[in-house]
Amino acid sequence: MNDAVKTVTAAVLVIGDEILSGRTKDKNIGYIAEYLTGVGIDLSEVRIVPDVEGEIIAALNALRSRYDYVFTTGGIGPTHDDITADAVAKAFGVPIDHDPRAVAILKAHYADGQLTQSRLRMARIPQGADLVENPVSGAPGFMIGNVIVMAGVPAIMQRMLDNIVPTLVSGTRMISETVSPGPGIGEGMIATPLGVIAREHPQVSIGSYPSFGPGGFETHLIIRGKDPDAVATAKLAVELMVRHVQEDKQMKNGQI
Repeated sequence: MNDAVKTVTAAVLVIGDEILSGRTKDKNIGYIAEYLTGVGIDLSEVRIVPDVEGEIIAALNALRSRYDYVFTTGGIGPTHDDITADAVAKAFGVPIDHDPRAVAILKAHYADGQLTQSRLRMARIPQGADLVENPVSGAPGFMIGNVIVMAGVPAIMQRMLDNIVPTLVSGTRMISETVSPGPGIGEGMIATPLGVIAREHPQVSIGSYPSFGPGGFETHLIIRGKDPDAVATAKLAVELMVRHVQEDKQMKNGQI
């Protein structure tokens, strides 16, 4: 095992009744997962909670004590049900009020007379938090402790992610290799030997993902890990196993 391998973990907390009702389809989880994987932060858990203060606080406290970072999406807009900032403040036990930095940003963003009291709600930031820039619509997100609070609108969330992730500690990037046995070899034909390989190579994660292609059922085997040597060794073992399965199949079919 490579001693230089470093693991940094994260969770995503999606906040919003509209997600749970199905009225709004979440487009952020997959994006965040791929983004974090690319920079060496392992997304380990995702939770979705309603716009209920107690639920947000309970989930946030559970996640922030378990993972290096927690990214939240949703609930920081100008309406009455945007309660994320207040819930985060209560979770950390700190006051919340209009932050002069955030107020200045909103004043610069909106034309005279357009910065209503409702919009000013978006300048309420928990004490001690750092702002996360929002170049799309002005209203900033924020980071307090290991919690990053972002908008739910995908275009805004993505820009916030661009601005905050470079400031975070990252770990060793995940390496992913794929072995595809080819059409006609389903999971049932490889399950037992694949399980043996997985047990013999605990440093990596080996997943089996079936699909249906032009040639019929196919299975794609994904080997993931952070140690290049461990991934390469496990991939070789999988390839040898697949070759044996293919040869057995050919013999039964009278092809060899």
